[in-house]
Amino acid sequence: MRHVWSAGTIALDDRGPVIEGPSVLFEIARVGRDDPIIRRYGDAALLELYSRKFSEEVIVAPFKYSYGARIRGQLAWAADLLRAKPYSKSAWISLTTPGEPYDAVPCLIGVAFRIREDTLVMTATFRSQNAYTSYLNYVPLADVHAGMARSLRLERGPMRVFVDVPHLYLADSPRVLALMRSSASRPT
Repeated sequence: MRHVWSAGTIALDDRGPVIEGPSVLFEIARVGRDDPIIRRYGDAALLELYSRKFSEEVIVAPFKYSYGARIRGQLAWAADLLRAKPYSKSAWISLTTPGEPYDAVPCLIGVAFRIREDTLVMTATFRSQNAYTSYLNYVPLADVHAGMARSLRLERGPMRVFVDVPHLYLADSPRVLALMRSSASRPT
């Protein structure tokens, strides 16, 4: 949120004005529902809804697509590839569909897996992501990562995340500012 807030510029979105930040690449060692920051600041009901978006193959309202349907059918292919060629860099899963409705193009557009140093590394690529609610995607993505690691009998390595257009909705500004003030004033 601080990255977008401090380095972003005003832009338009279907849902109203946004602040768009520069692209970002980062790595998360571990994330889960028990993370103290998510427990303190997260929304448990929304986290459950987003988890269903990743785990169910039907479209869960209010979403326009299911990551579960887009990912699940391809995980076995990626696992088989890595079993046959553990050194491979080709275990990429695309979540986009050519010609799909403009309003149903997913934010998460690709997931990649590779085995390095006896761990499973995962990369998630987002074309766009709301920095205020991004954790709602990271926790269920970590579940996908853990499931793939179990199926390959490997330890889970880091999750790398690339976001092309991180953004914040101006309508969320009061909550974003309150959260940034609250987290800045917390003792470390």
